[in-house]
Amino acid sequence: MGARPLVTLTLRINGAEHAVKSDADTPLIFVLRDELKLKGTKLGCGLEQCGACAVLVDGKAVLSCVTEAVAFEGKEITTIEGLEATEIGRRVQNAFVQMSAAQCGFCTAGLVVASTALLQENPAPDRAAAATALTPHLCRCGSHPRVLQAIERATKSAL
Repeated sequence: MGARPLVTLTLRINGAEHAVKSDADTPLIFVLRDELKLKGTKLGCGLEQCGACAVLVDGKAVLSCVTEAVAFEGKEITTIEGLEATEIGRRVQNAFVQMSAAQCGFCTAGLVVASTALLQENPAPDRAAAATALTPHLCRCGSHPRVLQAIERATKSAL
């Protein structure tokens, strides 16, 4: 068996277009981390079960560890590195800092991305809606109570 052919992908990430060469079946997270050196998105379980790999795709939180990068051509991808460019993303990041909503920090990028997606869709979620939005995200350190407080703080800072 020979080497598999590479495909050229054009991905729009954090407002800029990037042409990358990759195997057709390479998951998005590996293109982000290895090809584009965007290291904020983390690989946790590799099975879409922990949420560390979350990115925004057309404004919705999507897990990037399984789905091939080719599926994201023509879509707007925002990683944790790109959230600062948005008002909601800045608010969420600031609230996470203010509420000390991270311990080891491994899951934090995914939680910030999911929280940003939630507030883009629902500017004033109650605690139950926030908890539901975080359902696919695991934090072994137990930061979820402070993450929920950070979402509440980010919501109030918009009012």
